[in-house]
Amino acid sequence: MSASALADVVPAADVSEVLRQAVFDEWEQWHEPWRQLLSGERFRRLSHSSADEHLRWVYERLRLVGEALGDPLELVGDPVRLACLHEWLAFVDPTLAAVATIHYNLFLGALQGPDGTWTRNVGDFTSVEQVGTFLLTEVAHGNDVAAMETTAVYDRDTDTFVLRTPSVGAQKFMPNTSPVGGAKTGLVGARLIVGGIDRGVFLFLVPLTDAAGVLPRIGTSRLPARLGSPLDHSLTWFDGVRVGREAMLSGAHGRIDDHGVFSSDVPERRNRMMRSIARVPVGRVCVSAGTVGAARAGLVMAVRYGRNRHIAGLTESARLPVFALRSHHGPLIEAIATVYAMNMFYREAARRLGDRGGPGAAEAEMFVSAAKAWITWRGREVGAQVRERCGAQALLVNNGIVDQLMAVEGAITAEGDNQAIMAQVAAGLLMRHRPEVFVPTSRGRTLGDAEWLHELLAAAERIWLERAREARGAAPAQALARRNAAMGPALRAAQVYAHRQAAQTLNSAVAGLPEGEGRELLGRVHLLFAVRGLEAHGGDLLRHGLLTGEQIDEVPMLVERLVAELAPQADVLVGAFSVPEEFFAGMPLAAADYLGAYDDAGGPWHRQV
Repeated sequence: MSASALADVVPAADVSEVLRQAVFDEWEQWHEPWRQLLSGERFRRLSHSSADEHLRWVYERLRLVGEALGDPLELVGDPVRLACLHEWLAFVDPTLAAVATIHYNLFLGALQGPDGTWTRNVGDFTSVEQVGTFLLTEVAHGNDVAAMETTAVYDRDTDTFVLRTPSVGAQKFMPNTSPVGGAKTGLVGARLIVGGIDRGVFLFLVPLTDAAGVLPRIGTSRLPARLGSPLDHSLTWFDGVRVGREAMLSGAHGRIDDHGVFSSDVPERRNRMMRSIARVPVGRVCVSAGTVGAARAGLVMAVRYGRNRHIAGLTESARLPVFALRSHHGPLIEAIATVYAMNMFYREAARRLGDRGGPGAAEAEMFVSAAKAWITWRGREVGAQVRERCGAQALLVNNGIVDQLMAVEGAITAEGDNQAIMAQVAAGLLMRHRPEVFVPTSRGRTLGDAEWLHELLAAAERIWLERAREARGAAPAQALARRNAAMGPALRAAQVYAHRQAAQTLNSAVAGLPEGEGRELLGRVHLLFAVRGLEAHGGDLLRHGLLTGEQIDEVPMLVERLVAELAPQADVLVGAFSVPEEFFAGMPLAAADYLGAYDDAGGPWHRQV
């Protein structure tokens, strides 16, 4: 059935509802409360506010979220529910999403014990009377936090820890530790020194500010303004700050008993650190969720604007919406397909967080990390298309698109820089790679075969891993030389791995729909996304007999055909994202009469001549 026939036979609302079920699936119960709360007038951003006024607004809204939650124990303990919140927060206000991630995931999440209960009294934090923040990275230590310099020396005589910042490079970098927003307490990553012995990195609960300002023996200074969502990023140092033994977040990975003796069930210091920062993978899923939610809303705006913006047609007297042009709608249709894949990839990553403690822990960790990096990189690309398709008006702050562009740049760095994360994924893929003999399989297969497309992506991944293995073997014997020789092709393999996982999760969503027009439409979306992933690998697949020359020629024309079929369904496809109308308040680009924002009651067009 053609796309036009599909639109004639099935009401758009019915198809969009089927797709909406695919987008949100069984998590709908966790989404609706946030949609309703964040649609309220209290969450509409202040116009023309200063950076500090906006920050105060953000912390006040964090408290409104806290009021809606009551006891956030279930939210903090369930990564899926926490991620669902971020899908909506990120578009409402990226700064608010960042603060919520820090407070609820990194801070409160770390205070939750293995049995799901709080490890200490957290009343002030659950009510957000005290804002929680997280101080891990340092000026000189980002992705290599295992080498951090901040120390927490245990003083047995007083049963306290003494925190110090020993160098300029050891200052904590970019936590939200200014007095703006009220009293704050931080979880501070520091090297535990007991009896002169370095026991590894642990977290310590340290009050930072109160109503009067920064507490004694602590220094904070605001970093230069950051484009986009302006959080109160600061440098923070400690000059002999004392906290009690109970301030250390202890557990099986390390504790100090009543006699001042340190013990641990985890012998390696690096593994102790990983136990301490176990909430980082959850944060990666939250960052992915926010990126997906913002990309969905941005595409709703872009499609609307494309329908409402009219230009000269093919004849002098004709007018047509700019969306009617292939040059305009083509990039948006491909972006829509990408966002559907991002959505399903993120959802599966959230599910797999629960596998990190079981036999599939390494695979789950790789999957979650690849999802975060790939999703946020694609979020940047989608945001750029939204910005371009909306023209100069998209550069105006009141339309929100610029904030989203800057927010995704932050997401690319947050919870581990993407390139560093993907380097770890690449190393993991290479470690488990075994050379395989390729058997030509193109005979009798077509590009409309979803499973075959996934097999082709897997083959491209193996080709790059084999190149990495060969390059490593040919390199000089030094460890760095061997790593560097292999890393380029291994990173290419990691990118194909991520695209393949995204395609497979999208195809699973297609398979989960009932037979009918909605499933057929989402199947086309999957086909466009999967085929696009093959284009860069046509030569390799041809050389290995996995594609024929005719099939390689067919790929670009198949893409064009799919774009043409999906373009009439753009409103249905983005309608399934269920973005509340209230989210677009004050954004002229999203209005049917976007010209109204520029009207002047005194303009000559209001006077008859």
